[in-house]
Amino acid sequence: MPKTYFRILLLLVLTGCSSTKKAKFDDYVFKTKSEKQAYINSYDKALKLWDIPYTEEDIKTTYGTAHVIMAGPKNGKDLVLLHGMDASSTMWYPNIKPLAKNHRIYAIDFMMEPGKSTLASKSLSSKEIVILYNEIFDHYKLKKFDIVGASRGGWIATLLATQKGNSIDKVVLLSPAQTFKFIDKVGKTTSALMLKLFPSEKKFGKTLKTFSAHPEKISPIYKKQFYLANKYAKSNSSMFKMHPFSDDDLKSITNPVLVLIGDHDVINSEESLERAKKYVSNSKTQVIKDARHFLTIDQPKVVNDAMIDFLE
Repeated sequence: MPKTYFRILLLLVLTGCSSTKKAKFDDYVFKTKSEKQAYINSYDKALKLWDIPYTEEDIKTTYGTAHVIMAGPKNGKDLVLLHGMDASSTMWYPNIKPLAKNHRIYAIDFMMEPGKSTLASKSLSSKEIVILYNEIFDHYKLKKFDIVGASRGGWIATLLATQKGNSIDKVVLLSPAQTFKFIDKVGKTTSALMLKLFPSEKKFGKTLKTFSAHPEKISPIYKKQFYLANKYAKSNSSMFKMHPFSDDDLKSITNPVLVLIGDHDVINSEESLERAKKYVSNSKTQVIKDARHFLTIDQPKVVNDAMIDFLE
């Protein structure tokens, strides 16, 4: 598909889908109160897939309420988890047990997407995203903490790592979106855009096959939550603000960085890894075999082992 057509389609998704008449219910992400509640109910069921003790907390910030899920030993090294687009913190269910064994987990729902965080302002700029997360880090007094980001969460983790004087130690990027290069296989990602325009179970299934090498591995409970996120949530223009980082930005990152991508990823390719190795001085890269963009689900043991080996 030509890139110009893709951009037009993306513009339709990000503007047209949310151009309906404004209702009394005022929420940045969800269209109606009942749809939001249905999603939250599904979220709560999916969170139980973590199958470890956890606590949930809402933190007041300049831009709204941040929802944080905490798990793992309180004396463990702090580890922040940033989820992928529309996935919410429940997406970590295939990975949370090994990560929480020796780390104190702080999984944060992104305010501009479906989840339990709520945005009280306009769409956030990159500068405001940095301020938001630093407020959360300051609230928990996080210093020299590790961070794992998937897809859009990887882009945010990279943004935070480029900031002078940041308190991050190690960084893990799981197929980070729009971070080292633009989307690799533009045409193949249109199924996700069509799902936003015309949500249906059929389109959802097609999208999962595009982004996952093994969609059959996805828990039906989580699958329902992820579908409701695509069906009920408003679209927004925040993806337009996500551009690959400049050479100088990447060179400014001095943290140890691990970049993992799937061998059949539609978002990244070997070019992404080459750019990471060239400009991020302390980086390590790895291609996960038999995996697409959802590599944490496609190959959880391989990914978990790689992350733990790097972090510990």
